[in-house]
Amino acid sequence: MRDPEPSQSSPAPVSAGQIRHFRYYDLVMAAFVAILLLSNIIGASKLSTVGSVTFGAGILFFPLSYVIGDVLTEVYGYARARRVIWTGFAAMIFMAVMSWVVVAMPADRDWGCAGADLLLLKTAGEGTGPICQATYESVFGSTWRIVVASITAFWAGEFVNSYVLARMKLWTRGKHLWSRTIGSTIFGQAFDSLLFYPIAFLGIWPTHLVVTVMITNWLMKVGWEAVLTPVTYAVVDLLKRLEGVDVYDEGTDFNPFGAKV
Repeated sequence: MRDPEPSQSSPAPVSAGQIRHFRYYDLVMAAFVAILLLSNIIGASKLSTVGSVTFGAGILFFPLSYVIGDVLTEVYGYARARRVIWTGFAAMIFMAVMSWVVVAMPADRDWGCAGADLLLLKTAGEGTGPICQATYESVFGSTWRIVVASITAFWAGEFVNSYVLARMKLWTRGKHLWSRTIGSTIFGQAFDSLLFYPIAFLGIWPTHLVVTVMITNWLMKVGWEAVLTPVTYAVVDLLKRLEGVDVYDEGTDFNPFGAKV
């Protein structure tokens, strides 16, 4: 059993079940959920092409949730990361229900929105409401396939990411953090991309486009993780010093449906 008392010079290695209270865990959880929801609301279904590369626009910010997921598992352990993943999962379901209800509500005839006045003549006297409703739906309205794809891919990808990182930390005895963050992202993002794009767009987009975007996004996510490795190192080191611990998942129940923390 590792010594639970932190030293003054560096965080003390401890088993996951030994520590119950953390100072910054809730803040990291809040950051994770916020980035998760915002990246799904704003960038999930938009395609962008830069040069000859086509990718989902959400790729620019969504990988930050994976970086925070790595930080959670590395600093606080798999069980507490599991709790955050389920919190994000619940938040995504609420976001989907709220979006469906708000989008489905009838629009006021004179509801004004950006750009509506320019298109007013096309409504033949029906007011700006229909234009604003269509615009609103194009931004916040998602098909059931995109909703299911987002929630499913997130759940599977995050749990794979956290599991691989926690296991690799035991295998490497806490050394070579870069190998754990990049290695877990390779597997976690592979599950995420393999689930999201086929579920959301196969049969809607041409098959070759689905495959292209799926592979491109996976490579870009892994690339982002590699680029952000120095940031991950800095955040992990800071949190370990502030919390005074270095959690190892010895004896942890890796069942994603487990409740023990």
